[in-house]
Amino acid sequence: MKVNRKINMDISPTKLLLGGYCMIILIGAILLTLPIASRTGESTPFSDSFFTATSATCVTGLIRYDTYTHWSLFGQLVIIGLIQIGGVSFMTVAILVMVLAKRKISLSQRAIMQDSISAPQLGGIVKMTKFIALGTAVIELIGAILLSFSFIPKFGVAKGIYFSLFHSISAFCNAGFDLMGGTTGECSSLVGMADDWYVNIIIMSLIVIGGLGFFVWRDLGIKKFRFSRLNLQSKMVLSLSIGLVFGGALILFFLENGHEAYAGMSVSEKILASLFQSVTVRTAGFNTVDLTAMTEGGIFWMICLMYVGGSTGSTAGGIKTTTFWVLCVSIFTTFRRKKNIEAFGRRMEENITRTASCVFMIYLLMTTSSAVVISALENIPILTAMFETVSAMATVGVTLGVTSELGMISKWIIILLMICGRVGSITMLLAFSSEKKARNSRLPLEKIQIG
Repeated sequence: MKVNRKINMDISPTKLLLGGYCMIILIGAILLTLPIASRTGESTPFSDSFFTATSATCVTGLIRYDTYTHWSLFGQLVIIGLIQIGGVSFMTVAILVMVLAKRKISLSQRAIMQDSISAPQLGGIVKMTKFIALGTAVIELIGAILLSFSFIPKFGVAKGIYFSLFHSISAFCNAGFDLMGGTTGECSSLVGMADDWYVNIIIMSLIVIGGLGFFVWRDLGIKKFRFSRLNLQSKMVLSLSIGLVFGGALILFFLENGHEAYAGMSVSEKILASLFQSVTVRTAGFNTVDLTAMTEGGIFWMICLMYVGGSTGSTAGGIKTTTFWVLCVSIFTTFRRKKNIEAFGRRMEENITRTASCVFMIYLLMTTSSAVVISALENIPILTAMFETVSAMATVGVTLGVTSELGMISKWIIILLMICGRVGSITMLLAFSSEKKARNSRLPLEKIQIG
């Protein structure tokens, strides 16, 4: 059945999706501006509140102020609320409320939900919404319970439970916000727990689970974790994710071993730090080592990992693992002079390479052009500026320490990149493009040479 993707008042689902995220960000910014949101009882500048609300809603993790020392309990609850809404998509929350209220969900609303979570088809959207909501609650609760065994002895019962819930939600939603500023120093992230295998493994597991996406986990459940029976997308996501985690860790280990960032660490601690950074820089934004002390090679490799990001339909950002896989397979297909793009015994649709190339080029052009502007405005190295812009658009949230010092123009550039990264580059283009009817006729063909 053909679904009309146009909604009343001639507003497309992509425009409503973008508008919905902007509305959530604005509400969050207004709440964070209130004096009750800061520890000092003073109003936070709107631009900084808007930046924080954008970072939380877009599950990025870049901050202007340390989350624990600047924001009050009210402010922290606003931030974690925005993270939760942004992580599962505000449309998931809206549809869930409508389901609980037993209201009928229209086709147009289902269409927006499909765009919001990158669902492959319109059918089963409501059932998928329930699965996402239940799965999120269960995983975050389990993560909080496991973290509480470490946090309660350190911080006490009440504070330990609160810290466990906050970090479990932040990790699963791949947000990277933390509350460790009051214990290990402002904006220190998880550096104080660099040698804690227990906490590191739990945080990494939550990040990976959130980054794989609900469609992959649903497929795994239906197929009883048999890899050979999984859908093509699930096979691509799982195989590349495993390769990036361990391959990325191996490269980071060799790049940073013997240098300042890993100074004073044992071999096991270096391995743990490499694994953690390999997982977190693809999407989450936590860090257990001082990133400013890393080598240029390590920083560049982290930028590469940030570009790839996580899975489509997940809480992660980046160009997505499937996009990267398609681009790589396209190269081998061209070398072998094969007509079709194939993987795991399946043929992909013909225009998939064009879409993947479009996503990659949008990310590349936006991050590099923004990095050039920020580098010139802030008088910082281009590699540092590139790290910040990629971190923003890939909704990662790691920083080399310049975010809090950015000027007004640079700050709004980062905000735009975070929104674009969360909503999706293609969605952003469609939201601002006019819809034109396709022509039945085709222009004359003329061949050109490539390469």
